Amino acid sequence: MAANVYASATVDDAPAGGAGRARVLGGATIDCSDVATRLTSVPERARPEVDKELAALDEQIAQAYRRLGESAEAVRQDPGFADERIVEPLGEERSATLERIVAAIDAAGDRPAGLEELADCTVRDSGNASAPPADGRNGGEQDGSGQDDGGQDGGGQDGEQGQGGNGGQAGNGPVAADYADITGAPAAPAEPERTEDASRGTFTSSCGVNENGLFNSDNVIAAPGVANGAHHFHDYIGNQATNAFSSDDDLAKADTSCEDPGDRSSYYWPVLRLQNGTQEQDAASPGGGIEGNAGEIVTPKEVTLTFVGNPRGEVTAMPRLLRIITGDAKSFVNGPANANASWSCTGFEDRQLKDKYPLCPQGSDVVRTFRFQSCWDGRNIDSANHRTHMAFTAADGSCPSGFRPVPQLVQRIVYDVDAPSLDDGGRTTPLFAVDSFPEQLHKPVTDHGDFINVFDEDLMREMVGCINSGRTCGAGADGGEQPGGEQPGGEEPGGEQSQEPTAAPENPGDGGDGGDGEGGDAGEQPGGGRPENPSEPPATEQPADEQPADEQPATEQPADEEPATEEPATREPATEEPAGESGAPGDGGDRPEVRVSPSAEENTEATGTGADNGDGDNTGDANAGNDDTGDGNGAPVDDGTEPQAVTGGLAETGAQLWPAAAGAVLVTAGVVVLRRVRRT
Repeated sequence: MAANVYASATVDDAPAGGAGRARVLGGATIDCSDVATRLTSVPERARPEVDKELAALDEQIAQAYRRLGESAEAVRQDPGFADERIVEPLGEERSATLERIVAAIDAAGDRPAGLEELADCTVRDSGNASAPPADGRNGGEQDGSGQDDGGQDGGGQDGEQGQGGNGGQAGNGPVAADYADITGAPAAPAEPERTEDASRGTFTSSCGVNENGLFNSDNVIAAPGVANGAHHFHDYIGNQATNAFSSDDDLAKADTSCEDPGDRSSYYWPVLRLQNGTQEQDAASPGGGIEGNAGEIVTPKEVTLTFVGNPRGEVTAMPRLLRIITGDAKSFVNGPANANASWSCTGFEDRQLKDKYPLCPQGSDVVRTFRFQSCWDGRNIDSANHRTHMAFTAADGSCPSGFRPVPQLVQRIVYDVDAPSLDDGGRTTPLFAVDSFPEQLHKPVTDHGDFINVFDEDLMREMVGCINSGRTCGAGADGGEQPGGEQPGGEEPGGEQSQEPTAAPENPGDGGDGGDGEGGDAGEQPGGGRPENPSEPPATEQPADEQPADEQPATEQPADEEPATEEPATREPATEEPAGESGAPGDGGDRPEVRVSPSAEENTEATGTGADNGDGDNTGDANAGNDDTGDGNGAPVDDGTEPQAVTGGLAETGAQLWPAAAGAVLVTAGVVVLRRVRRT
């Protein structure tokens, strides 16, 4: 599917200095029909031209949305301004573009009917200005609470929020109503009952977490040949050559981040950002800050890619270069029909949210899951609207007539982020949200994932054989949680804990406890090793219990030398868990462009939470899990700096060994005195 059409989806008319970021009229957005979903049939010869024009439609909406925000004062003074100066010109642009699409298709095949009727757009209420928080907390307005604007224009979000804008660091979301307590979330849908013929195996590919920092705002599936065709940034793992202009040959020859070099597939999804005022590398770029995607990009803590079978029978191999998009990046405007991402927390994956971001208890990480379509039409590797060649199974696990089951990709992404402090609009603990088209306001329902199959054929055959024979295979198969996380396994631990943390989200929500809250999120989770075991609260208590024991040998001076040397060994697991902290003392300088989860800890250090270092001792290691125990050290637990001070550091070891050192000096002095006495 080589594309020779070069275009840019962003008109370079933004004011200099990156100040042309998306600004939003109070609680409003642009609503236009999604032409791409209506195009179920486009002749192959017309595809490049049609793809370019579809991308132009997206750019027109983005530009109109920007003008809407910039014209907020004029709209308040004249309610007809939006229609006359924004909506009507947008409709004219769209009409001209639709005519070109019709002409391109007509020249290569049958003329499509009804496209011209899709030109009209409206300005409509986004619901953000007055929506109450999902959990009943105050803060739905988020007025003026955002951090500064990531350095993009220095204005922060106060002005827009005060004017009743759409919230968030860039004025286009999210708001408090976009979050919900995971403990009150509905149960995950039941899995279809497996028949005797079910294919029960799993194949897991391990491709990293985008630690390489491969990002772009392209979408080679939906907008091939168009720079910034997505209008938001994607994380990429697997294939390292994926961009708008990648040909099939480029993908086939590319390097891969996957452990098994036979998997050169491209896996990508919108980045998750902390709206903490950070100026990222894309702050003044199309797809980034210019289009309202602002804040610190968070690298996932872990990503699992598990291919599972079909509950009613065997699966067949995916065709090479099969493209699948799951979810709908425009579902806030389009409606939820094609929405397919779900959100949860480690330990609570028996509960899933579709249209809210989860508020996770302390010690629990955010989990984002995509279950891709797994029924293939047997003929096409893509379709005009990038959907009709694939389908979901029915409730009983069967595929539609004419479709055959292929391995289902279940993508599970875990993030080490704290529940935001909604009461103050994310000042204490920042809001998090996925990148989106500007007018989609970072709504969680717009989340989506993309996949291009570039498995070697031999490895694909191995996958199919493994799944059909009921085995567990693949480079990442040793992570027992991976299959479980997406199906029954993830539900079991979650079910056990669902009662315990009902009030826990209030701890991270209420506070991120001042500056600590930000550090708490990073400190607690990496240190706690949360991803595998949702039932971590007990696990976090263990380190806390170990620490007093560690301190005791220091008081037993003579005999403590040996225990003291053993103690750092007992600390080793603790120091390994927050491995990212090793660079924390110099975090400001050696922090790469790619923000990984540990950088949340680094953020807290930068905020000055180091003041708690002194008393952070034990609970710092235990990572906020100990907050739940009600320890007096609960506040320091939130400090990202504490784990460094207490996880087997040199200061601690020296404190325990100094009695031995003093003894050694005395022994040496005694020997010298004895020798002198003998000489005299």
